[in-house]
Amino acid sequence: MEAWLSTHIAALLAWLALPAVGLPAVFLVALVSATLLPMGSEPVVFALIQADPALFWPAIGVATLGNTLGGGISWGMGYGAERGYERWRQHQPRHPRLLQLLQRFGPKACLLSWLPVVGDPLCAVAGWLRLPFWPCLLYMGIGKFLRYLLMTSALLWVWPAEWTLP
Repeated sequence: MEAWLSTHIAALLAWLALPAVGLPAVFLVALVSATLLPMGSEPVVFALIQADPALFWPAIGVATLGNTLGGGISWGMGYGAERGYERWRQHQPRHPRLLQLLQRFGPKACLLSWLPVVGDPLCAVAGWLRLPFWPCLLYMGIGKFLRYLLMTSALLWVWPAEWTLP
């Protein structure tokens, strides 16, 4: 059983290492994981880089782009939800203290969009509060790039690309 599993994992990694397959897969997983769907893209980025270390910077770039665009989609969902809510309720909403802090920091708060659990909803709340889209997207991109760079570098430091999977 172990030999079968090891062979199939190696075959999957070899398939993912193909730029024609691996980079689009990283983009798609990073895009979807930045929405409110519970999914993580770091394992896919790490697997691709582990399979082909030469794809380190392209994988980081593609993952950052996909994850940032996914954050933009979440921003748009929040913006649309707020507009629909306002039409339905027809009153001035009261924002809890956390939303007031987000309003005070503005788009710069989107630097924290990389955080697990709260990062993706943060993008939607930024849209809900009608924070400016392009500055929010810029700060999302910076935060997400730094996350991918640091997390992937740390994983490669712990588990170098020269190592093979068991």
